[in-house]
Formats: sequence, C-alpha cells, structure tokens
Amino acid sequence: MNAEKAQPVLLKDYRPADYNIVEVHLDFILDDTATTVVATLQMAPNPEGEEGAPLLLDGDDLSLVSAYLDGVILDPAVATPDSFVLKSPPNGPFQLKITTTVNPLGNTKLMGLFRSGSAFCTQCEAEGFRRITYFLDRPDVMSVYTTRIEADKTSVPILLGNGNLEMQGDLPNGRHFAVWHDPHRKPCYLFALVGGSLGSIHDHFTTSSGRKVALGIYVEPGNESRALYAMGALKRSMQWDETTFGREYDLDVFNIVAVSDFNMGAMENKGLNIFNDKYVLAQPGTATDVDYAHIEAVIAHEYFHNWTGNRITCRDWFQLCLKEGLTVFRDQEFSSDERSRAVKRIQDVKSLRSVQFVEDAGPLAHNVRPESYLEINNFYTSTIYEKGAEVVRMLKALIGDAAFRSGMDNYFARYDGSAATIENFIACFAEVTGRNLDQFMLWYSQAGTPQVTVRTKFDQVLKTFSLTLAQKTEPTPKQATKLPFVIPVRLGFVGYNGPMKVETSSDLSADFSSLPLIEFTEQTQTIVYKGITERPVVSLFRGFSAPVKVIYDQSDADLMLLAQNDTDPFNRWQSCQNLALRVLIKGVLEGSPCESAALADSFDLLLQDAEKDPAFAALMLALPSEGDIAREIAHNVDPTAVRVARESLRFFIASRIYINSLALHRLLRSTAIFSPDARSAGKRALKAVLLDYLVAYGSAEGLQAARTQFEDADNMSDKMAAMSALSTRAGDDREQAFETFYQTYKSEHLVMDKWFSAQAVISEAATLERVKQLTKHPAFSFSNPNRVRSLIGAFAMNNPTQFNRADGEGYRFLTDTVLQLDAKNPQVASRLLTSFRSWRSFEPKRQTQARLALETLAAQPALSADVKDIVSRSLV
Repeated sequence: MNAEKAQPVLLKDYRPADYNIVEVHLDFILDDTATTVVATLQMAPNPEGEEGAPLLLDGDDLSLVSAYLDGVILDPAVATPDSFVLKSPPNGPFQLKITTTVNPLGNTKLMGLFRSGSAFCTQCEAEGFRRITYFLDRPDVMSVYTTRIEADKTSVPILLGNGNLEMQGDLPNGRHFAVWHDPHRKPCYLFALVGGSLGSIHDHFTTSSGRKVALGIYVEPGNESRALYAMGALKRSMQWDETTFGREYDLDVFNIVAVSDFNMGAMENKGLNIFNDKYVLAQPGTATDVDYAHIEAVIAHEYFHNWTGNRITCRDWFQLCLKEGLTVFRDQEFSSDERSRAVKRIQDVKSLRSVQFVEDAGPLAHNVRPESYLEINNFYTSTIYEKGAEVVRMLKALIGDAAFRSGMDNYFARYDGSAATIENFIACFAEVTGRNLDQFMLWYSQAGTPQVTVRTKFDQVLKTFSLTLAQKTEPTPKQATKLPFVIPVRLGFVGYNGPMKVETSSDLSADFSSLPLIEFTEQTQTIVYKGITERPVVSLFRGFSAPVKVIYDQSDADLMLLAQNDTDPFNRWQSCQNLALRVLIKGVLEGSPCESAALADSFDLLLQDAEKDPAFAALMLALPSEGDIAREIAHNVDPTAVRVARESLRFFIASRIYINSLALHRLLRSTAIFSPDARSAGKRALKAVLLDYLVAYGSAEGLQAARTQFEDADNMSDKMAAMSALSTRAGDDREQAFETFYQTYKSEHLVMDKWFSAQAVISEAATLERVKQLTKHPAFSFSNPNRVRSLIGAFAMNNPTQFNRADGEGYRFLTDTVLQLDAKNPQVASRLLTSFRSWRSFEPKRQTQARLALETLAAQPALSADVKDIVSRSLV
C-alpha cells in the first residue's frame, strides 16, 4: 500500500458489502517462489448492498494469471496488483475463477502465504488474505471454504487446512494432495493453510455430546516432546469452556501448528490455529514458569475464539474488541481457575497499568471501539484486548454471575454464524436483565482512564460514615470532554479493633469486609452508611473492580492495616504498593534517599509466613517498577531520578531483610523433580525476588547465592532469575554468566531470545552500544520478529533510563531501526515505534529529543502506512 494515498476508514461510513461470496474453492500448488492459487468464488448480489454496483475486490502485491466470469475469460486490465474491478457484474448469481501467483519465500511481511523454517503457512488477520488472491477482504463477508493443497510429498509431507479432512492421495511425479472442507461460514481472515515437513503429537478429546475430536500439534522435527504441555492446556481449555460457558467444539479435528517466524502471538483460524512457537514449546530446561503460564493462557485464548471470534465474528474491524476483549476475559478466567485467582488478578492489573494506562495517557489513546483508523494493524493494542476484557468484567460485576451467563447464552444463540457489533452484544444483556445499559456503552466510545477522587467523613455522634466519589477523565485525542462512566465499586470496611461493630445493619451487609456493590454513575456521588461506631478503614475497588486511577489520601497507618489485614488479596497488595510509591515519589521529587522502616519491617514480617502462599508473597515483596513510579508522577518525569530512587529503596529494604531473606532463600532450594504447577512456580518466583534483594545488598554470601543458583539450576526459571540478578551488577560475574549461558543454549532459539533481552534491559550507559553490537551477533536476525522484539523491543520498552537517554541517542537508534525494518516488515516496525507512547510525560530536554526523532522519521519519503500512522498520531 502506498502510505501517501491511504485514507482513514471511519466507523460512521460502514455499509454492507454489495456482493456476497457464498462458497470459496481454493486450489494451491505450493512452490517456494511461485505458488499458484486458483480461487473459484460463487457470488451473488447482496440484497442489503447497492443494486448494480461495480464489484471491487481487494488485492495486495498480487500477480494475476487469468480471470474468468462464468467461464468467459476477462481482460487482464480488470486487475492491478492491489485491486480487481468488474464494472458491470451479473444481476444474479455468478462465478469468478481467478488465478494468481505469489512468492512465499520472498514474503518478508509475514502476511498472506509465507515460508517459516520448513513450512509454508498463512497469516490473514487483519488484511492478509488479499495477499493470496483478490477478495472482498472484510470480516462481514462470510463463506463456506473448500481448500485443495498440492505439493511435493518428500519436502512437504504434511498438508493442513481449515475444517475436516475430506480427501487425500498421491499424484504423479512424487507429488500429493489434500482437500479440507470447513462447513461453518467464516470470513477470509480466518482462512489458514500449512504445508511442510513437520513433527507432531496427537491426542483426542471427547465432547459432552460424545463427539471424539482428533487433536494434533505440529512442530519443527525434534520438538515434539516440548508440545506436551500445550496439548494438556488445550484439553483443559476444551473442558473448561464446556463447563463454564456451555460451548462445545464443532469439528472432527483441531490442529495447532507452531512456527518460529510470526508477527503475532497466535491466530485462531477455524480448526487450524497457527502459533508463534514461543507459546507452544516448553520443557523445564528451556522454559520459565512465565512461559508455561503464557502457553496455557494463549492456547486457551485461541481455542476460546472458536465461539467468541469464529462462530460469531465481528461485523467490521471497529468491533475488534468484541472478539478480543471478550476472549481475553475468558482466558483470564480460565487461568484464574487453573492457578491462583488472586495472583492472576494482580498480574493482569500490573500488565494493564504498565501498558494500557500509559497508552490512555499519551497521544496513541483511543476508544475500546475506535471510530477511525488509518492502518488496522496498529489497533491490536492493550486498549482493545486488556481494557476490553476489563469492560466485560465490569458488566459481569454490575449484573451478577447468573445474569451474565444468561446474557452470554443469549448472545451465542442469537448471533451464531453471523458478524456482530458491540451493540448486538450489550443488547443481549439488556434483554435478560431489563436494564438500560446505554451509559455503560460509554466504556466503548470514550477513551482515557477515569480518575476517581475519594473523600470520607466519620461522624462519631451521628454514627455515620460518608463516602464521596468524584470522577474525571482527562481529554484524549479528538475527545476534549467526557461524560460520567458507570463505574462498579466493590468495597469493604476494615477496623483497627477487629471486625467492624455497628448498632444497626439495615443498610449494610452482614459481613462489613465486603459491602454491596456501588454503581457510581454521576460526576459526584455520596453514600452514607449508618450505625457505624468506629472510623472504618476503607478497602476500595476490591479486586480492581474498575480500570480507574484512584486518588485517595489514606494515612500510612491505614495502608499498613490494609496491607496486613484486608481480606481482599488484591487490595492487600495494592496497599503495600501505595506505601512504597509514596516513599519513592517523595525521593524522586526531593532527590532524597528512599527509606521506610515501616515498609521494611512489614516485608520482614511477611517473610515469616511467605511459604504459605509463595506466589502472593513474591508479589507483595516486589517493589513498584520504574514504569509504575513514572506513571504515578505523570509529568516532567526524569527516568534517571526514578531509577536512583528505586535503587535507593531496594538497597534499604535489602539491608533490613537480609538475614531472613538469605535463610528463606536457602530453605526454598529444592531437589524435587521440576513441576510447572502453580505452587511450585510460586516458590521459584519467591526465590527470585529474594535473590534480587540479596544481590542488591551486595554481601559476599548474597552474590555467592546467585552464582550457585546459576550454576546448579535444573530449570530455566531459576537459571534466568540468577542471571537477571547478576546482570544488575557490572563485573566479571555478569559477563561470565552471559557467556556461559550463551555457550550452553546457543542452539535453542527461544532461550536465545531471553539472553538478548537480559542484556538489553541493563540500566547502564554502555547498554546502548551493547545492543548495537548485539544486532551484529551471528544469532541475531532482523527477519525474525521474536528476535527483534527480544533485543530492540526489550531495550525500547523495558529499559527506561537508556532508551530515554537525555542525549537522544536511544531515540535515534530506534528510529534508525524502524526505518531499516519498515520496508521488510511494517507491522514489527510500527509496534516498536509505540515505545514513544509516553514521550510527552518526560522532562523538557527528553521531550525535545523525542520530538526531533519522530519528526525526522516523519520526514522520510516512503514510510509504510503502519509506521506513518503511529508517527503522525504520536506527534499530534
């Protein structure tokens, strides 16, 4: 696409397609550089479209061989590489037969049909199918697909497609074929094809109605044993979706293919999911506990799309959150049931705040349902996914579990087999509850993170306690004013003298640690509780009941009480974070040492019971990140001052809890056989936090503990924790650890990604030069998205002091890299560029350097639409 000619697509301009594609028959003759694609399209005018309109099919860099309309050859002039036009199509049903050729090996964009390792594979979301054949490439055009694949049997023995296998056989000259048929109507973005020399594992799942589904996971030969955990996660996902949402799988086969070159995490193509192999392959020696958790979550996410995305798809790309936000909510619930709900909730909120809150506060802020886009690939964002999931979670909180399940059942029954909108989805819940959800829809149409200011007043004479809430949402691009949201507020009261005492409970629940949900709908709202005999400490937004920023000046004593006694684990953690943030922000703004004896003492006390719930203890003991601190300061941020403050508090805490940390770290050493279960993973997470403090303190015993763990670790979690801890201190220990790690794992490409990342996040002035040199390392490749993200993405996203250097060199390095990547893979280039999303929050010197880098990039003459979109929005 020529970026100069790209025009914004607007939600208000939506209209149905003028033509339907009823059936699609595809015939692929696979070849590395000249694959032939024959597409036979059974078409008809759409009664909802414009009568007699020309037929406009999308293309992208296609080479037309021939085209026939009802058997009559057409003038090649009907097609250019980017479009196919029939000015006067027939008034009734007709057939188009279009033959194109594509070059999979030369397809560096990794969209459409491309080669990855030993396999041909496809990626068609959002607009990749038009790189295969001319088509109505939009999600509301749904068709029944039959796909025939032909290839050399020796080099491409595996041929996979959507749906069920109907036929396969041998052909002359050492070739073979397979025919796949998907009986379910789907949009072209869900089309998939894989052909290659692949290893595989197989299993089966019996559905609640007795259908036996054949399950297969295909990987590069030699990696079969590393797919076993993914297979288990798939079977657990299938069972959970039947039990929790009543959703049964609907084909005879479900296949997953793992490839190493992939722009995304994974793709939910009907019956044939294609995955980035980092979300499939795992074994103790190469995968961390985080890897195992991500595999479980992503396997579940793509499987759950079978109903929330495939059986019901989105009418247009503005409705992307309808499938992604809803499915993220579902995979988060699945992981919460599989592991620790409290730990999972904290992890999800940490991720939301570190990415989506930052997105909301910067120039790239957009609605959960956008109203316009220049390049749809740039809207696969945390706002669509994670904030979209929070909106679904708020809906469930407001209407209750039973009504939510009824609304989901209503949605599945009403829109199965169709392309739906957010309005369709919300109307299903309005219908089953009788509620007016118009105001709730503002969560989809208004961008930004609401700020909720809290004031309280206790009247000992009247025995009343009043809670006043005020909401405000700052202006975002193209939205200067905001209306009040519907904000569900879960809260509880905690007392200093044990359980709260009241004289009357007529307006309160029996358990004052968990009060009735507040529906906060006005700009300002006051709730008065009666019969309160002592001042309560308020536990607000329990479980993070809404994606808001809370402004509530609680005392240190109140926060400490909540951190130690709140029955809501999320708010126990949040109170501890708030205490630390208070100390850290004061240190940043005043340039003073960061010390808190109270916080250190509470950490030391926590260590005594840490083994009871090690995963939760690890979260409680971890200090806010540099990004957390910068986000709270919000304006005139100096990343170097932020790091100095955090390192100061880290050392102070480490010095105060050293003895107990060392003892517990020794106690947690285990000779048991590795298990990825939640409790075992929690112990390793706790051990990692303790090791970080031991190294921060710098004692000989602490450093030796890190060296010993690195040398003796029998699993990647412990190995990486030790290397990460050692990497925080310059010297021979660090460099030797990096060299040993490389020599041990240089043949493991996923582990090498970890090695690159660990070096990219070192917060030292020499890191930028280290990163530049690593781009020349034999193990680095600009053609592999994972490798680019592991080094350059990690540097730009996770090394705030060095990417945001005051001299602007970090910014210049990234923009040079983006220019280098843009011509080959615009999606990867544009996503790297989102690391500028918070540049306006920095102090003036850094702002000037960031703007200069963006303006220099904007002045380049041949940017892709992907990159130009991010640059232009970042500079507005």
